[in-house]
Amino acid sequence: MTHYRSLRAWQIAHELALAVARAADRFPASERFELTSQLRRAALSVPTNLAEGQGRFGTREALRFARIAAGSLAEVDYLLFFAKERGYLNSGDYEDLSEKRASTNRIITKLIRSLASRNGS
Repeated sequence: MTHYRSLRAWQIAHELALAVARAADRFPASERFELTSQLRRAALSVPTNLAEGQGRFGTREALRFARIAAGSLAEVDYLLFFAKERGYLNSGDYEDLSEKRASTNRIITKLIRSLASRNGS
């Protein structure tokens, strides 16, 4: 297995996690232990699961953790939408984060397909 930092999917997911953290820093203090915390955890779960999958031995484990990362990315999508609806994100910030999320989704989908074809799944 390759080192996780060399994976393009991990690099883009890491950039998304950083961008989400910066945006969440501007949420109201009243959301610190609810939405802010959940959004940060979901965003961090994407590159974290990609890293863990690469740290395991074998394509099967890498595939399993890439799929978990994809699930966390879906959670990020909803939480960003919710934050926008609550007025915590302006339209421009929401669009920027949504595009980063979509880019991350595209590359993780490609990674999953590649791993699945190698694994025979």
